[in-house]
Amino acid sequence: MVIALGVLWLSELVDQLSGNQLDYYGIHARELDGLPEIYTAPLLHGGWEHLMANSGPFFVLGLLVLLGGALRWVVTTLISVTVSGLAAWVLTPIGTIVLGASGLIFGWLTYLLVRGILTRRPAQVIMGIAVLVVYGGMIWGVLPGAAGISWQAHLGGAAGGILAAWLLHRRRSSPAPTPGRPGYVGGR
Repeated sequence: MVIALGVLWLSELVDQLSGNQLDYYGIHARELDGLPEIYTAPLLHGGWEHLMANSGPFFVLGLLVLLGGALRWVVTTLISVTVSGLAAWVLTPIGTIVLGASGLIFGWLTYLLVRGILTRRPAQVIMGIAVLVVYGGMIWGVLPGAAGISWQAHLGGAAGGILAAWLLHRRRSSPAPTPGRPGYVGGR
């Protein structure tokens, strides 16, 4: 997570030094050629203040997801970024460029909350409750609010986190016990 956060800060430094030229690689709402930027937009921010506001939650929530394993972190990240980016692309007014890691942060937040519910593992439930206590106020960010803040990306990220938790942690139904297999209780 230190490396991932370093990439965000380095990206903003390059963006600032280039006169904000990297902002072009944000999501261009409803423009077909803007779709690939779904994957570059989370690396970019609208200035140092925007990056600083995202850095703490990015590091902490990303680290908590990473503690569950690198593969789960990658899957959760890709799903959250994709769904967040698509939501921003579809729901944001034309002519708007969306950038920032907050959609991903919302994905990690909801992933951690829903994972505890789905797994019912005490440690994950406790972690989910702690995340809710510390970061729960962020959830209001999925609703339209202040100008210049992409509630669309937040909403998409939250949906992506829920989807990732469901895909990675849903309970699969067990096959019915059959004679000769453990768990079978026969009767006449």
